[in-house]
Amino acid sequence: MQLIITTLAERPELQGPMWQMLDTWPKFVINDPVGWANIGRIVAELPEYVLVATDPDGQVVGRAFSVPFLMAVEGRGGLPEGGWDQVMLWAFSDLRHGRTPDTVSAIEITVAEDRQGQGISGRMLAALRENVRRLGFQELVAPVRPSAKSGEPYALIEEYAHRTRAADALPYDPWLRVHVRAGGLVESVAAASMTVSGSLKQWREWTGLPFEESGPVEVPGALVPVHCDAERGYAVYVEPNVWVRHRV
Repeated sequence: MQLIITTLAERPELQGPMWQMLDTWPKFVINDPVGWANIGRIVAELPEYVLVATDPDGQVVGRAFSVPFLMAVEGRGGLPEGGWDQVMLWAFSDLRHGRTPDTVSAIEITVAEDRQGQGISGRMLAALRENVRRLGFQELVAPVRPSAKSGEPYALIEEYAHRTRAADALPYDPWLRVHVRAGGLVESVAAASMTVSGSLKQWREWTGLPFEESGPVEVPGALVPVHCDAERGYAVYVEPNVWVRHRV
């Protein structure tokens, strides 16, 4: 498929259609408070770090968000175990304090629901790498959400992240495989990359599940079980991601 991939800074008129694009994110994921508070800020304050893909008819079929941050600063000894949430907090803290960034982190690569399985995600990743290079950086890091992990919610993320296929030694997980084929290296695990907490009423609305008994709850789309505390009326999801490092 022919794609036109540009930054939002170059084509600000795509902001509305980009948000209207139907995606496949589970409803509970978009209720992560750090993401809820900051995704819109990326679009408003860092449009040169936002990519939008359109097809020949002008329909938005993919988007990619990233943020610049300063790795070489006191207190940041490497990629954070807080993953997705933490790197966004770092990025906007650096922006607020006027620090010059030295690294870019991917935040999201999303393909339209009706365009899944057409190789668009890999092309968006390649475009993201190229955009990072164009902006003068040498490295892109990514707190990758391994797409097939939801089928094994009780598998340990450390084992899953480093699991490979016997035939070619590439990662078992298909989204991690795309990153490695593009030149990325699986570096570490972000044990608490995203945290979503809510009342049992909220979790029932997000998932359609009863959430009536205390203990782990398997939720479609969740990488690990959700912890339900029925007596206290809340449930918490702590999602692990996998840090992948790309030299660009």
